[in-house]
Amino acid sequence: MTTTIDPSASASPTADSAAPADVRGRVVELHALRELARSGPSEKATEAQHAKGKLTAHERLALLFDEGTFCEVEQLRRHRATGFGLENKRPYTDGVVTGWGLVDGRTVFAFAHDFRIFGGALGEAHATKIHKIMDMAIAAGAPLVSLNDGAGARIQEGVSALAGYGGIFQRNTRASGAIPQISVMLGPCAGGAAYSPALTDFVFMVRETSQMFITGPDVVKAVTGEEITQNGLGGADVHAETSGVAHFAYDDEETCIAEVRYLIGMLPSNNRQDPPVQPTRDPADRRNDGLLDLVPLDGNRPYDMHKVIEEIVDDGDYLEVHERWARNIICAMARLDGQVVGIVANQPQSLAGVLDIGASEKAARFVQMCDAFNIPIITLLDVPGFLPGVDQEHGGIIRHGAKLLYAYCNATVPRISLILRKAYGGAYIVMDSQSIGADLTYAWPTNEIAVMGAEGAANVIFRRQIAAAEDPEAMRARMVEEYRTELMHPYYAAERGLVDNVIDPAETREVLVKSLAMLRNKHADLPSRKHGNPPQ
Repeated sequence: MTTTIDPSASASPTADSAAPADVRGRVVELHALRELARSGPSEKATEAQHAKGKLTAHERLALLFDEGTFCEVEQLRRHRATGFGLENKRPYTDGVVTGWGLVDGRTVFAFAHDFRIFGGALGEAHATKIHKIMDMAIAAGAPLVSLNDGAGARIQEGVSALAGYGGIFQRNTRASGAIPQISVMLGPCAGGAAYSPALTDFVFMVRETSQMFITGPDVVKAVTGEEITQNGLGGADVHAETSGVAHFAYDDEETCIAEVRYLIGMLPSNNRQDPPVQPTRDPADRRNDGLLDLVPLDGNRPYDMHKVIEEIVDDGDYLEVHERWARNIICAMARLDGQVVGIVANQPQSLAGVLDIGASEKAARFVQMCDAFNIPIITLLDVPGFLPGVDQEHGGIIRHGAKLLYAYCNATVPRISLILRKAYGGAYIVMDSQSIGADLTYAWPTNEIAVMGAEGAANVIFRRQIAAAEDPEAMRARMVEEYRTELMHPYYAAERGLVDNVIDPAETREVLVKSLAMLRNKHADLPSRKHGNPPQ
């Protein structure tokens, strides 16, 4: 028996042919419908998608999930809208594929826009499918991945489409901190649609083919007169380097989705579980002798903090978040003795490692994510202070710096800080000092913990003596050395209990591993409240 199916028909799929006479005929019809829903509107539409360097929704899902594990939900859903010719065009799936599967054996939910159908635009049925899969992910306590490739709201459906976005935003917010949410931008995302990725934990983008913006280039030109391309306005590199909207940017979809799988492997399924443990052959007590030569004693000489992290973590492997935005601070996920940790570290190679607006926001968001998903936080300090300047003050460095302070103070996961060299002023306090709740604070014998550098402090404290001296420069040098000897020697903070121990840099990995093991069952309660009111 042959059953002819019209993908755009508004009537029953069997209206133009005799109904199957038996169960076997019905099964044949079912498989034909499934194949129709999977294959999409036409081969021409698929070719057009590939010609843009983009995969289809099902091809993307095949890369995301373990082979043969994806289970689709509401595959045969069709919209009910009328007007503007919609009643004559009712494709199956309604432009979004939803379901669940396994990623390295763990359950993950996902939805993927199908750009071949209505340009992936969101309508009422389309939104209802997304709402359902989001509700399922929240109920199951499993990560949610969105593969975004859509043209925004379906204009023909009017306000119903806008209400659909509202339902997505509400669920994004309800799921925040409960399950990991990952947005993968694989095409355009314009207007209000861009707010859903912004509400999620991580945003991945692909260069040249994905863009995010609230108003497109045409609107920008009409309002401001500025001419700019889509990629120049909201491409992957712009959001990875300038705006900070994208956490990761890659050259192709295959690499991007492979990295999504890698990230999922470092996250728990929900906030009630711990991150997955991965056995390692890297000895817990491996010495870090390379650190003795890697970090210069002279606090004015830069070095690459990435190399410090590589030396300490399992097999030198880590995943940096927001790698290209606010480079004066590093946020990374890694493993120590198989256990996932979040690392926040000043980067002396960029702006000498100072804290500024961008660095404060970047680190605050990362600390909050780690705390939400039970990931211990290790902070590596080499910070000369906050970046001075009119732009920083007028830009709100006070409230932005307070975001990082709030995030650390509010975090209840195990927190360990390690001072490598400089730790000056308010930046020292903000970067998870013992006084704001770090569980353990260590320092290398190269540390300098003080209100400010010796030169600046001497100029303030001894300015009269320096001004009255016959040789002011010689007096200044003597006062600088006196201040450094009295208040900035490496054991000053340890003598006052502000540092738990001064350690040999070569023993850093071993000390951190043992400390994390001790803190593994840490329990801390925050005051009973609806929620805090963090600085904005």
